Amino acid sequence: MASHDETASPEASFTAAETAYRRLRSDIVAGVFEPGQPLRLEFLRQRYGLSFSPLREALNRLQTERLVLAAALRGFSVAPVSIEEMWDVTETRTLIECEALKRSIDRGDDDWEAGIVAAFHALDLQVRRLAPLGRELSVDELSALEIRHQEFHSALIAKCGSRRLINLSDQLHVETQRYRLPALAGKMPTGPRDVAFEHRQIMDATLARESDKAEALLAAHYRRTAELIEAQMSPRSG
Repeated sequence: MASHDETASPEASFTAAETAYRRLRSDIVAGVFEPGQPLRLEFLRQRYGLSFSPLREALNRLQTERLVLAAALRGFSVAPVSIEEMWDVTETRTLIECEALKRSIDRGDDDWEAGIVAAFHALDLQVRRLAPLGRELSVDELSALEIRHQEFHSALIAKCGSRRLINLSDQLHVETQRYRLPALAGKMPTGPRDVAFEHRQIMDATLARESDKAEALLAAHYRRTAELIEAQMSPRSG
C-alpha cells in the first residue's frame, strides 16, 4: 500500500513543502529553535502536522540558505551563529544591496519613486504607532514592523533589473534577521540612534538620484545595526 507521501498530488506536495519551509524558516529566524539544535523529523512532524517528505524538502532548501546544517548520520540541525558570521552576512548584504541600489537609481522611474515613498510612509506609520507603547512588542506587532521594514528596503532596489540580485538580497535579509530579532528582544530601538531618520536620509538621497550618498547611507545603516548586534552578542555584554 502506498504511503501518504507517495500518493499526494504534486500540487498538495508543493503547498505542504512551501508551508513547511515558511514555518521552519520563521521559527529559526525568530529564535524558537536554538543554534545547533537538532531538527529531528519526527519532532517536526508532530510540531507542524506535516509528513516527512515536505519537511525534508524544506530542510534541504533551508540548508542552501545557510540556516540549517546537515551531517552524515546526525541529520539536520540549526546553523550556528557567531559574530564573525554576522559581520560576513552584513557586509555581503551591504555589497549586494548597494550595487542593486545604484542600478535602481540609474533605471528608476516615477512608479519606482512612488513605491519608495509609499513604503517609507507605511514603515514610518508603524514605527510611530508602536514607539509610544514603551513595552515589549507582541509577535504580531514585531512581525508587522519587520514586514514594512523589509518592504521599504525592497522598494529601494526594485528597479535594479536583476532578479538574482533581488533574490540574494531577500536571502541575506533572512540571514541578518536571525541576528537582529534576538537583539531587539521584542522592543522598539531606544537611545541616541534615530533609525527612522536614517531611513528618511536614505530615501531622500535615493530620490535625489545622489547615488554615492545613498549607497554610503545604506552601508552605514546596516553597519550600525551590526555594531549593536555585536555588542549584544559579546561575552562581556552578558
